Amino acid sequence: MKPPSPLPRRRFLGAVTLGTLASGLSPASLSSAQAQTAGSSTAPLTRTPLSLMAPRPDGFEAVWAVNTLCQGRIAWEADDGTRGSASPDAFGFVPQGSSVLRVRVNGLKPGTQYRVQAITRSADGKTEETSVWKSFRTLDTKAASTSFVVWNDTHVNNATIQKLHTTTPAADFLLWNGDTCNDWTSEDLLIPTLLHPGQCDITEGRPLFMTWGNHDVRGRHAYVMPSMVATPNHRPFYAFRSGPLAAVCLHTGEDKPDDHPSFGGRVAFDALRHEQAVWLEETLRRPEMREAPYRVVFCHIPLRWKDESVQDYSKTGFDRHSGRSRAAWHDVLVRWRVQLIVSGHTHQPAWLPATREFPYGQLIGGGPSPTAATWMQGTADRSRLEIVVRALDSTVKHTVQVAPGRRTRAV
Repeated sequence: MKPPSPLPRRRFLGAVTLGTLASGLSPASLSSAQAQTAGSSTAPLTRTPLSLMAPRPDGFEAVWAVNTLCQGRIAWEADDGTRGSASPDAFGFVPQGSSVLRVRVNGLKPGTQYRVQAITRSADGKTEETSVWKSFRTLDTKAASTSFVVWNDTHVNNATIQKLHTTTPAADFLLWNGDTCNDWTSEDLLIPTLLHPGQCDITEGRPLFMTWGNHDVRGRHAYVMPSMVATPNHRPFYAFRSGPLAAVCLHTGEDKPDDHPSFGGRVAFDALRHEQAVWLEETLRRPEMREAPYRVVFCHIPLRWKDESVQDYSKTGFDRHSGRSRAAWHDVLVRWRVQLIVSGHTHQPAWLPATREFPYGQLIGGGPSPTAATWMQGTADRSRLEIVVRALDSTVKHTVQVAPGRRTRAV
């Protein structure tokens, strides 16, 4: 199959209007306190559901949007009756802000079921809102099995996001693999896109990890995105273990050189790729990463593609694979014996099996429209890692399996 023409891929970007970004909350998404406030002449304090991000064996990070200057804290309860709360930040302040609140929760037990709740208080202390309880399970590095799901390239297509939300099952984590947006042309786009996508509470039953796509770093307001996206180590690249799976999440940057005039001098991804290469050398030596039966990299732009022709960036060319990232990371990933790279970006699902030159498979998800979108369901246990790529109508596009310590294969 020939790779898609750049022009049709670009054309959809202009078709999304601000009307698709409406972020009003339905009464069902509000707690009783919020609903009462919303029915009065005063706007509610909270603007979005509570998002559970960056799950860890000992906690997670909570992020939610507010309409005015507020303070926030998180209450939690375990199935065994243990309970607690979290609020202080790293500088001794109670988390507060006029647009987004973030609370990092620590001290939880691995592999344990919790329910969590956000308490939002106005800065003047006169109003308080309590969110609905949300279920959450901490990661467990020693678990015998794990399950996960992957989205990519939603590009603010609300019909696709809503269908993904209703179709995708609960899992240990959801990996949103880049291009959540088109371009950040206005700061007003960030909250509805990231914290209430498609007006859905996407982190109910599946806490969120995110990787950055090339469109997530575009536009004058892209620099705001890190304030709304939590990662385990506060960097846009990170690694974690969930049962037998060792996962590495990398930032492939843009699909053109840093000095391309369309970026206006706003990006410096070559330096970030080098930083990730240095970080990989150290991180992949850790016992939990080195000894994992299954080793997978998640990154938005593939490290391999069916057609790797040189692009003419002066016209409409863009990289369908990240050659700059591959040059920086390939050797260390091969030494780690990575089995699979999971990506998006091309807007067409594809499977490139391992070769002698590239001893790792490359799996790619679909595009933003309901007819082109896919989602991936991954399960890993002692016998195998399996990832199934499905269209929104449940048609299976690809099924890939990995035996412990072996190369990937399609079935």
